[in-house]
Amino acid sequence: MKIERRPATALLPVPAVLVSVADPRTRRRAAANIITLAWTGTVCSAPPMLSIAVRPSRYSYELLQRTHDFVVNVPRASQVEMVDYCGHISGRDLDKFKECNLHALPSTRVSSPLIEECPINLECVTRHRLSLGAHDLFVAEIVAVHYDDDVVDSRGRLVPAKVDALAYVHGEYRRLGEKVGSYGFALKKRKE
Repeated sequence: MKIERRPATALLPVPAVLVSVADPRTRRRAAANIITLAWTGTVCSAPPMLSIAVRPSRYSYELLQRTHDFVVNVPRASQVEMVDYCGHISGRDLDKFKECNLHALPSTRVSSPLIEECPINLECVTRHRLSLGAHDLFVAEIVAVHYDDDVVDSRGRLVPAKVDALAYVHGEYRRLGEKVGSYGFALKKRKE
């Protein structure tokens, strides 16, 4: 039997990511900021695009409005404490790169920096912004992707298990589990 509940964000899991954004014109001591987000996802494959949802009250929102670019940095599960910390302090008050001993690397296509310690970095250019209510949705084209060499195989393909990605599930951080199938495996199995 199904039990109906009030509408809520019950989709799970969602990735827990660190989004870095910078405004080189700022006179603040830290030109770059990091925001922890779980409201993010792939929205298109050609061109490759993703979305992030950010509350307008957040400091990073101001930067996103000015620069129109950002980097989605995929952390490892072992970095969960830093991910949580970056989600609970404001870049208005502290330099999160300095506080978390993270290193900003120059991007190749956007003004916002990569986070060196994250194994996957996706450089993004904002193409659309949509006000939804508590959050605004930024839809962005992925213009460059960077992988650490320890998360790819000998042919340069990503090996997800080596990333040890972090998921967010209703207020909890979780490690992603074992592989249970691959795209198209059900059709192949039925043909056998």
